[in-house]
Amino acid sequence: MDNQAEVREFLTSRRAKITPGQAGLPSGSRRRVPGLRRSEVAALADVSVEYYAKLERGNLAGASPAVLEAVARALQLDDAERAHLLNLAHAADGSDALTRPRRRTAQWKAHRSLQWVLDAVTAGPAFVRNGRMDLLAANELARAFYADVYASAGNQANLARFQFLDPASRRFYPDWEQAADIAVAILRTEAGRSPHDKGLHDLVGELSTRSDEFRTRWGAHNVRHHGTGTKRFHHHTVGDLTLAYEGLEMAAAPGLTLTIYTAEPGSASEEGLSLLASWAATSQALAPYSRDR
Repeated sequence: MDNQAEVREFLTSRRAKITPGQAGLPSGSRRRVPGLRRSEVAALADVSVEYYAKLERGNLAGASPAVLEAVARALQLDDAERAHLLNLAHAADGSDALTRPRRRTAQWKAHRSLQWVLDAVTAGPAFVRNGRMDLLAANELARAFYADVYASAGNQANLARFQFLDPASRRFYPDWEQAADIAVAILRTEAGRSPHDKGLHDLVGELSTRSDEFRTRWGAHNVRHHGTGTKRFHHHTVGDLTLAYEGLEMAAAPGLTLTIYTAEPGSASEEGLSLLASWAATSQALAPYSRDR
């Protein structure tokens, strides 16, 4: 991806989100731009207007950590946005390839002991994904949980394709708009971490061409850390589920995330997961019989 364009659009979009009042500045009566002016960000970051203008034009190469931190404070970036800015700066310096472990997610396959770990999780869906949102490994309950994703070969076991290109996602995600925002923010974050990932470039290009909803969200340049939270789902077999999730970065495979969904003990969702596990086990048991026939 074009690093200068990424930097320019990211910084411009963040500046537009901060009002003078939020920055402790007088609003004035004649403002032609949304959010802060470049001169105001420069003053808040204690750099010259010319230098900040250079940064916002996409020239992050050579910017010191202190300057980047000052800009992050001026723009009130959260942790995910600050990390994204640093990743963009690393890419601009050409240091990303030197400082990040090589990722082999395209050819990656779960080793036996990892699959054993996934299979040992029986109370909730457990799966491994990469930053492109490819489902790389899963336990039996996760395969049943994401049955709609696996049902269509066109999804290619990719959660982002399912989100934006498969009509079944509108039923699976009751809060579809929120889920769509999260999916794009995950991909945008990955684009900052892995600017030379051809698979990611191809996926973004495909989704931008085929989905107006994706293209609009991609242009917003929002990023996020997706580590923990609660989501609502509607599974075609067991109905509504409200599940908590934890995402764990895998030290042995940089760039991959192990995610586990669980339900509140004693809740209807816990009962639903139990029913889903029974359904999955029954389907698995019947599969050899169906093939024999």
